[in-house]
Amino acid sequence: MPFIYVLQCRDGSLYTGIAKDVAQRLMEHGAGRASRYTRARLPVTLAWSRRVRSWRLALREEYRIKHLPRAAKLALVRSGVRSARRGR
Repeated sequence: MPFIYVLQCRDGSLYTGIAKDVAQRLMEHGAGRASRYTRARLPVTLAWSRRVRSWRLALREEYRIKHLPRAAKLALVRSGVRSARRGR
């Protein structure tokens, strides 16, 4: 089952992604091998993650989180809410 995760970058920005193994993916980001975005903003730290039932659901949730305003993303990270959907 995949995970959705949010990273906090050095510049304070938030990066959202999907991975089968969050710990492994975090190491890849930290080594500069995962994405151009995070490579330019190292170091990164894991701010939030959640396991989902399928890759399809992970893609939907990733899309939803990526389109949230920054304040909503920060609220998601701070509250530990399990879903980015309203009312859940």
